[in-house]
Amino acid sequence: MPDAIMYQEEMFVVLMPGAAEEFLSPEELLERLTGVLGDRQQDLPRDLQRFTTVTEQALHLRDTACELELNPGEAMQWYVVRLEK
Repeated sequence: MPDAIMYQEEMFVVLMPGAAEEFLSPEELLERLTGVLGDRQQDLPRDLQRFTTVTEQALHLRDTACELELNPGEAMQWYVVRLEK
């Protein structure tokens, strides 16, 4: 069960193999995950296979995980951060 703090995020820091860290809003991260998952429908992690749409898969992944393996030994990671104003 996800912790309630997962739904209080302001921003996410996203780490991709070979790329600089990036700060994304929850909506931007959802869009990024939707794109990544859209290209991998034949190779989904088992816990995402029960969802019928890519958007549902991306929402579940964003709200309950912090990593998606892209290739063996390479993973996309995201973490909730709060930026000071």
